[in-house]
Amino acid sequence: MKSTLKGRLDLEAKRRNNPSELAFYASPDPLMVVHNHRDEYSALVCALLSYGNARAIVRYLEKLDFTLLDAQNEAIILQKEFAPYRFQKPFEIQALFIALNRLKKYRSLNDIFLEGYGQSNCVVQGICHLQNAIYESFTCKSRGYQFMLGKIANPPKSPMKRWMMYLRWMVRKDALDLGLWNGIDTKDLLMPLDTHTHKVALALGLLKRKAYDYKAVIELTNSLRNFDVKDPVKYDFALFRLGQEELIETLKAQ
Repeated sequence: MKSTLKGRLDLEAKRRNNPSELAFYASPDPLMVVHNHRDEYSALVCALLSYGNARAIVRYLEKLDFTLLDAQNEAIILQKEFAPYRFQKPFEIQALFIALNRLKKYRSLNDIFLEGYGQSNCVVQGICHLQNAIYESFTCKSRGYQFMLGKIANPPKSPMKRWMMYLRWMVRKDALDLGLWNGIDTKDLLMPLDTHTHKVALALGLLKRKAYDYKAVIELTNSLRNFDVKDPVKYDFALFRLGQEELIETLKAQ
């Protein structure tokens, strides 16, 4: 007798919740770099640049000098040569480091997020509050800079995958996620929907919406809340890996 989908996903999530998932470059993930620094500011840089080919993402992140986030003199960041990254030009990566360096001197990203989230326990509102703080910290109206941070909108149109992934890293605590933040309930987290997860969710019947947008994020998160109302996002890494490694049919056949 075949196990239920919930049972199969619970087993897959448990199996994937292992540090060995981040130990090899066969299946690279930006969390490999995040674990090396274990800092909310470094993790945000990693999240905002996590789009495109996973191996290329990790290669780029490993070359960044995250000590610049703690530079006492902003001139040190201005003198640093940054490599371009896909849609971002060197000055846009530099602008991000300057903005976060300024904030880090006196604010916790956790505290900034809570100022928005705490009003209604809405993670999107918390994200908007963080985005606004970063934009105000360093004003840069270039296309690449705004692509990194995203548009401030509640509700948003896009899945906001990189921001939702960042929240997963910061709020959840297990062998993969760092749990560096306090004051946010895991039940309020939303799925970091990417193309792999979207494809898997459709194949498994967890999602009917074919459009890759914020409404699909809500639909998928609600489906997973039926499996675990307190921690629906715990299935994210497993679903991502199933898509990345093209193992959907294997799971369905169990």
